[in-house]
Amino acid sequence: MLAKGIPQSAILALTFTNKAAREMGNRVKELTGKKLQSLTVSTFHAFGVKILRDEIEALGYRKNFSIYDETDRIELIKECLRDKKNSIEGVDLYGLAQLFSNIKIGRFEWGNSTNQGPDIIWEPVYQEYQQSLKIYNALDFDDLLTLPINLFENSPEILAKYRHRYRYIMVDEFQDTSLIQYKLLKLITGHSLDPNGPEEKANICVVGDDDQSIYSWRGASYENLIRFEKDFPDTLEIKLEQNYRSTTTILEAANGVISNNTYRKEKRLWSGEESGKPIEIYYPDNDTEEAAFIASRIKEMRFTEKLKYEDFGILIRTNSQLDVIEEAFLAEDIPCKVSGGTSFFERKEIKDILSYLRIIANPDDDVNLLRIINTPRRGIGKSTIIQLSELSKKNRSSLWNSLARLNHARQQGQENLFGEKSSNELGSFIELIESLRESILGKKGLSGKIRNFIETINYWGYLVTEFNKDEKKARWKYANINYLIQMIENWEKDPDNLDPSLYAYLNRISLLTRTDNEEEEGGKVNLMTIHASKGLEFSVLFIAGVEDGIIPHSRSMEDCDSFPGENSPLEEERRLFYVAVTRAMDKLYVTSCQTRRSSREALTERSPSPFLEEIPPHLIEFQENETEEKQEDAEAFFSRLKETLK
Repeated sequence: MLAKGIPQSAILALTFTNKAAREMGNRVKELTGKKLQSLTVSTFHAFGVKILRDEIEALGYRKNFSIYDETDRIELIKECLRDKKNSIEGVDLYGLAQLFSNIKIGRFEWGNSTNQGPDIIWEPVYQEYQQSLKIYNALDFDDLLTLPINLFENSPEILAKYRHRYRYIMVDEFQDTSLIQYKLLKLITGHSLDPNGPEEKANICVVGDDDQSIYSWRGASYENLIRFEKDFPDTLEIKLEQNYRSTTTILEAANGVISNNTYRKEKRLWSGEESGKPIEIYYPDNDTEEAAFIASRIKEMRFTEKLKYEDFGILIRTNSQLDVIEEAFLAEDIPCKVSGGTSFFERKEIKDILSYLRIIANPDDDVNLLRIINTPRRGIGKSTIIQLSELSKKNRSSLWNSLARLNHARQQGQENLFGEKSSNELGSFIELIESLRESILGKKGLSGKIRNFIETINYWGYLVTEFNKDEKKARWKYANINYLIQMIENWEKDPDNLDPSLYAYLNRISLLTRTDNEEEEGGKVNLMTIHASKGLEFSVLFIAGVEDGIIPHSRSMEDCDSFPGENSPLEEERRLFYVAVTRAMDKLYVTSCQTRRSSREALTERSPSPFLEEIPPHLIEFQENETEEKQEDAEAFFSRLKETLK
């Protein structure tokens, strides 16, 4: 378009993430060799901000409006609940925020939502929330789309200006657009506002793949592809079926799976690459064996194939699958990064316990000291912590050193800087840490000592107090702590572990979660949910837990009868598996456990996902559950090792 002399300012390109927008802009610059300062390449929400910065006064706002993030939004909802004489206790604030979002973007109507319960009771709070935003001259994330639509629908002259400005529009990942995003697009690309005036054809190009529509839970509607064809009947359809990433084997497997979806555009991916390696399916006895298999394969292939850690991807359907895989990586010293879920070691309850252990190992660690000085709550307030920090800066010492000095002065009857109550609490904290250091530092029985210290600080009581309205959540968090203790016990029992001390364990945790030197160390293995993997690619890919009830997920299938036809959750789950398979470039492993531990305790029988039967059999090679290396593999291994050492 630019080569034909079309002004840069007339072109609008929309996508879904800031990263994608940057990549799109950079690619256009590389292709054209121009600076393209007037080209608009943006996410939908950033485009909404661009419009509102110029035009929002027409809606009664001032131009210097604020955009509330999720934290600001929750705080405003709390304020509105109080203003409407509602108690905050027991209210699911994030659920209420989601309800308000669905109302605002038109997915739900009051008294007619799919949420359980009489949601109509929240309408006055919602109205108060909307009025408060206006009073504070603030917008939430949904307003960045709803207000431009409001503006265009009620100000024809403003709409005409933007229609005239943006005459060439492109949208990437079109299958991920929501109804409200499609409505905004349709307004900008519509025909002339004057029914008697000349008709202006919309110059719009959308790129999308209905087989990769996996975000219905956040409002995306792949049916927008069908709407687009109806609303723009002169559309020219171009199928982009050649895949430049994966081998023929992987693409044939993906085609075999997705062809079972009824409501889709017919297409068949193909590759100019060679047929490639077979897809290996492994049926381990349990999830521990599954994780060990993945870890051992990565270590082996990293050597035999000369791959970096970053060349490997492990995809999971649910966050509950993370822990056992992270434990296996920890045991094998394999660094990994978690995307689309919360790493086991990043969960608050785990970070709390690890912070205690780090302070026991090194009391001068200010960051971890501040984390646990009032966890569980022990009456050490913010003002005391601020005073303590100022004193440490003045003395140029650690917080622990300042605490020790103050405690010694208190014991000597000298001047008390913090008042009797705070001083006593600080003194008790010092005594606690010193007693824990005395009992835990050493080389034997670390896991048992840690279990005792968790009971000593009564962390369970702390969780019950923090989640007094949700005991199930408190139990889940405490189960995570018990799992951490079990991990430490397994590590202690490892016959190859010659130093089962606290220092050694903390060093291993630090190495696993480190963020520096990734390039020198070959990066990290990518462990992520399938949803987070969209747009990524990996030389070697493992899809873990391909079992009935995980993929397709049991929760998604519960209401399957309520969503017939094109809205079927089964079809979206199949699309999700299709996306997972097509992340593999060269080699694909699929694991499906025979038993899996759920809720940390119950061992349940599992059966393979029905999607595995949809992969053409000639593409599959089953991995045997062998304990010994084949002789020829062993000989090849030592031959390569010998060459390396020459």
